[in-house]
Amino acid sequence: MRRRSKNRIWLLWAILCVAAPVLAQPPRGPLVVSPQINADKTVTFRYLAPQANEVKLSGQFEKAPVAMTKGEQGIWSVTVGPIKLDIYPYSFQVDGVTVMDPANVAFFPNERFKASLVDVPGDTPLVHAMKNVPHGSINYEYYPSLEGTTGSLVVYTPAGYDQNPATKYPVYYLISGTTDTEETFFKVGKTNLILDNLIAEGKAKPMIIVMPYGNIAARVAEQKGGTKPADPTVRDGADAVKRANDFATDLVSRVIPYVEKNYRTFANRENRAIGGFSRGGGQTLRTAFSNMDKFAWVCAYSSYLSPDEMERSYKPLVTNPDNTNKQLKLLWVSVGSDDFLYKGTVEFIDYLKARKVNYKSLITDGGHTWMNVKHYVAETTPLLFR
Repeated sequence: MRRRSKNRIWLLWAILCVAAPVLAQPPRGPLVVSPQINADKTVTFRYLAPQANEVKLSGQFEKAPVAMTKGEQGIWSVTVGPIKLDIYPYSFQVDGVTVMDPANVAFFPNERFKASLVDVPGDTPLVHAMKNVPHGSINYEYYPSLEGTTGSLVVYTPAGYDQNPATKYPVYYLISGTTDTEETFFKVGKTNLILDNLIAEGKAKPMIIVMPYGNIAARVAEQKGGTKPADPTVRDGADAVKRANDFATDLVSRVIPYVEKNYRTFANRENRAIGGFSRGGGQTLRTAFSNMDKFAWVCAYSSYLSPDEMERSYKPLVTNPDNTNKQLKLLWVSVGSDDFLYKGTVEFIDYLKARKVNYKSLITDGGHTWMNVKHYVAETTPLLFR
């Protein structure tokens, strides 16, 4: 009798051990494929929401959210397009709540919003496509930053870097926009693939690209237990300028020494470039113009400084344009014609022209988007370090 009771206890224990992991798993539901890129470059999006009353697709390839239709098993779907070949952020609006696509692993790194990414490829590979060429590496780095905090970087090294330990490289410091992170130029801008392709074609020189996080104030607050401050409301106001100057201090006094200690670089201004998008472009211009001994190549994507700020803070650059033109091997300014910063950027271009400061400019179609940013990176990196 005792033996039978003991056997039952062991049997019950074995059943529980097997069942517990199964019971802990949530129901998987039906397989959802999204996004599905069709041969005609239309794209089908799907989202599982059996209890939802309304689901819409929102993406930068559409002017307004598009209603989706509920089908079997509670899967909502819609097919849109054909879509112009590129990479786009998108999301779903589920009963008024914006969510990412859970069926898609590609996402847009950002402090404020979370979107998924869809890549509509060309029959002929685009400049950011994965091609059969030698590929560089992406490294995540941590460095001692301002106020005792730890900063983060994403660093691209070109193909052959690890195989050629005696070779040194120039460095391009590339800064994302407001609410973007240090990963955005990598994961959305595909900067590593753009450089892999351009270098393989002999169009760009092999270079290291350093992508820092631009929001120093947010990082300090996070690591010191404070509240993340709101973004400045005036682009050239005192708060925005202070934060840009803090970023410049961090880049010049912390990031550059860290990179030059840990990577094989040419440590001089002729082999340093700086560029950025939106807020990162403003940080680029302020950092470069305040440290002309550090950078010879400057690229502003969808960004500018106002004439008032130029006159107030960087007057020597325009009162002696000959000297400025000798120092800067490239000053690039680009913007889309539908960009909300178009007017200010064109005003900045006109200001430089009137004061005989040399520059290269590019006005494209489109707005304040990463589709344009990829284009600007592809246009400017072949000009660097020549």
